[in-house]
Amino acid sequence: MNTAIFEGVWIPLVTPMTGANGAQIDRIAFARLVDFYLAAGVSGLVVAGTTGEGALLDHDERRWLVETACHLAQGHAPVLAGVGAADTSNAARQIASLDDLPLAGYLVPPPYYLRPSQDGILWHYRTLAAVTRKPLVLYNVPLRTGVTLSVETIRELASHSAFAAIKECDEHSLTHLPSQVDMRVLCGDDMQLLPALHAGALGCISAAAHVRPDLYLKLLRYTREGDMVHATMLFNGMKPLIRRLFAEPNPVAIKAALASLGLCPETVRRPHMPCTAALRKTIDAQLEVTMAF
Repeated sequence: MNTAIFEGVWIPLVTPMTGANGAQIDRIAFARLVDFYLAAGVSGLVVAGTTGEGALLDHDERRWLVETACHLAQGHAPVLAGVGAADTSNAARQIASLDDLPLAGYLVPPPYYLRPSQDGILWHYRTLAAVTRKPLVLYNVPLRTGVTLSVETIRELASHSAFAAIKECDEHSLTHLPSQVDMRVLCGDDMQLLPALHAGALGCISAAAHVRPDLYLKLLRYTREGDMVHATMLFNGMKPLIRRLFAEPNPVAIKAALASLGLCPETVRRPHMPCTAALRKTIDAQLEVTMAF
């Protein structure tokens, strides 16, 4: 397994949508986004994850998105598919339905809503690892799942070759986990990106990087070179826009920003609601500042 690919700047792609309440996928816009981020030089793509409204996709939509991304990105960048469910058998079926595609692996949170014990989480991940030869990337996102992967659980999973990396979204863990576990750590909380990189994270899976992926690539380069002065100056300049992009449920504000840039419709699928006019105004104002960097 080439775990070295799980570093750098990864984009968790939004899913462009059209129609009443986001009923259809905008397939042309999706292909355009994939090409845009590949041209920007990002390290990898995540499809049908949280930012991609993965929980609102049906089987055929998920399959089309992942297959299209793999086709367009092949030879350019690896692709992860988001796989999440409260029911382990459901998550296993999702993996089985995608496993013939040339994926780099699967981004998998623990079962959400149920709040299982750590033993239950271990069972969930081991069961999923048994249905594929592709690597799994752990996804610790307590705000959405209601449960936290403990350091002990992560260490246990890290001892098995099936588990290649972790997307860590817990603010406290991001500045400690890289030194606590023998596993590649990717930052999943944009506001904690610089502290996480300084602590040893090898990259990020960043929703806000949709807007200026070049700034994220530059930030990563500065930290790798040990240039924390320029890294800090750049990150401080990025923070105001990052805050606004998460002021409403993800990916509502991300899509609004992409619409302002002419990259993607701002339509979201219900029960997500469109970006409020007040937030849209502040996003557009901050975009003018950030795009001038």
